[in-house]
Amino acid sequence: MLNFSDLNDQTIAFSINSIIFAIKFCLMRLLAKILIIICLTTGWPHIQAQDECETYTVFTPTDSTDHYSNGVVMTAFKDVLYCMWQSSPTDEDSDDTWVAYSRSTDDGKTWSKPLPLALPTATTYCTSGGWLVRGDTLTAFIDVWEKDADPRGGSTYFICSTDGLTWTQPQPVMMADGTTMNGVLEQDPYTLPNGRLIGACHFQPGLHVCPVYTDDPTGWGGWKKGFFECEDRGKQSRCLEPSQYLRPDGTIVMLFRDQASTFHKMFSISHNRGLSWSKPSVTTIPDARTKQCAGNIPGVRTQQYSRRVQDIGPAFMVSCPMDNKQRWPLVLQISSDGIVFDRTLLLRSGAAGDLPPRRYEGKAKTLGYNYPKAFTYNGYLYVSYSVNKELVQYTRISLP
Repeated sequence: MLNFSDLNDQTIAFSINSIIFAIKFCLMRLLAKILIIICLTTGWPHIQAQDECETYTVFTPTDSTDHYSNGVVMTAFKDVLYCMWQSSPTDEDSDDTWVAYSRSTDDGKTWSKPLPLALPTATTYCTSGGWLVRGDTLTAFIDVWEKDADPRGGSTYFICSTDGLTWTQPQPVMMADGTTMNGVLEQDPYTLPNGRLIGACHFQPGLHVCPVYTDDPTGWGGWKKGFFECEDRGKQSRCLEPSQYLRPDGTIVMLFRDQASTFHKMFSISHNRGLSWSKPSVTTIPDARTKQCAGNIPGVRTQQYSRRVQDIGPAFMVSCPMDNKQRWPLVLQISSDGIVFDRTLLLRSGAAGDLPPRRYEGKAKTLGYNYPKAFTYNGYLYVSYSVNKELVQYTRISLP
């Protein structure tokens, strides 16, 4: 059981049962079809394991295509599924990196050939920055990196479409003070019940994370930094690549990757809709020191919290709960209250029949299930990721 203790907001307890559970993932890798669920009585229906999980492939590299893919993010717009990712011939974050996207009109079963969302220039390359859907407009955020920047850093741009095929010219995302967003936006901005957008940006010089928020529903401007103190490690902050969810009382919880290699998640909370945040603390929740994702499952009431002001649905997080850099298994964990994560679903085991061998070599071609991002749509939770940083895949889970 994962227990986010409410006795002290700076403490997150991880029970011995979950530690044992994580160890069992490693020892039982060949049993890919075994469902491991931790079930306590909290009133939310149990997810039925493998029977309600489906995995699909968006892109498979061949000898004649790019061999590197990562930063996979999905969304839905006008009954069409969209998937973006960063793509390059061989290596991670090389000067020829561009942002690809693909569309599916048959509920994600088949996908179009990759199309360009953003291309590198003589001085910049680009990576995926995520999606935002508002009415008849689909916005794609593009993280643009200066090739000669030292320390490495970038800025955020956006493009828009009303049909998913034709796009506006890139424009810089703006801060509330009229300056451009001098940092790269994390890929899953979160919409609060009152419409405010919450996210995080890795600001220059280097990559120094800070929570950001805007009341501009388009996400194109009006962004402000929240008050946030994080350990500075020179070229980057200790905390990186966060994602967030809401507790029923409206508290925002932001989870981080820990670059100090504790191999545990870090977290920070905000009680005032992102204006200020607690100092990040190390949890006892194992994490493979990789990008993860979190959020809430909408439209599901929990008996215990049905009378709360913020009835926003169970919280979830997806990650690789390991105490080393091994990026498998891929696990979904669910909490009715955002404190105790007592439901767990094995999405991908990493067993021989589940994790294919890497087909192409390249810089930072990490084995496993890389950089998951998730969203809910039409009764499913979609979790997208790259496999060995070359296959683009997603797993969807039927929701009750």
